[in-house]
Amino acid sequence: MTRSTIHLIAQTRKATDKLYQQNTPKRGWRGWGGGVAQQDCQFVDGSLKQVDAGLGLIFGVNEAGAVFTRFGNNWVPLEGNLRHVTVGLAGLWGVNEDFHIFKMVAGKWERVEGLLKQIDAGGDQLIGGTNNESAGFCLNQQGAALVFGEVAHVPWVSIDDDLVYYSCGPQSCWGVTSKNAVLIRKGVTPNACQGLGWLPVPDSSMTMVEVGSDGIVFGINGTGEVFRRDGITNNNPVGSHWIHQYVCGNMRHVTYDLGVLWLITMDQKIVSCTI
Repeated sequence: MTRSTIHLIAQTRKATDKLYQQNTPKRGWRGWGGGVAQQDCQFVDGSLKQVDAGLGLIFGVNEAGAVFTRFGNNWVPLEGNLRHVTVGLAGLWGVNEDFHIFKMVAGKWERVEGLLKQIDAGGDQLIGGTNNESAGFCLNQQGAALVFGEVAHVPWVSIDDDLVYYSCGPQSCWGVTSKNAVLIRKGVTPNACQGLGWLPVPDSSMTMVEVGSDGIVFGINGTGEVFRRDGITNNNPVGSHWIHQYVCGNMRHVTYDLGVLWLITMDQKIVSCTI
């Protein structure tokens, strides 16, 4: 899937969703995140174990590994069987239960060299991820563009040997260690994805963090509570503190794009909240 194709799908999806929202009453609950604006949350039909949103697109996988994309008010099935899927400027990527890596190219999942259990395409045309041995890797912009068929040989770059989750946005990449510490990777660029080392995020204990397409960071802690990192600026990339988000229940996965927070509950129900 090329960047132009993704852009076209994104624009179509946003237009369809706008029409749907204008003509469909919302059903759900309203919750407060400490010190932030009131949120509108609702359950969404379907069941997923993981979801990723970016560029106006939403993709997810269910317990059986089936892959879906959101179009209007429906989940549309795609080919493939994955454990984790991600979409961003570098395209649509995923990994399966054998940790094999795939990229969508011209409507087909093409195998990519390497093994990952979690993958993220939210950065500036780069790829990041972690393997089943808690090691982190990234792929520069040029490497991500090399995938065009067969089993693509690409130059993965090692970034850490204690990383269980890794997520990038347009300006920063955030990671979680095996001890639930949260870190920011300094100096990441499209052609130097390894960056220049880590900045610790004080007073943080999360099992996952996700960076949105506008740089907003959300995290989930060990009991499934959802938090947003406040105070992030160019001069203070680690932010100031975490703000608890009331989303009516404990969650296993979070992703954010275009003002909508998508969540997966512990029993794989889907929740969307307007931020």
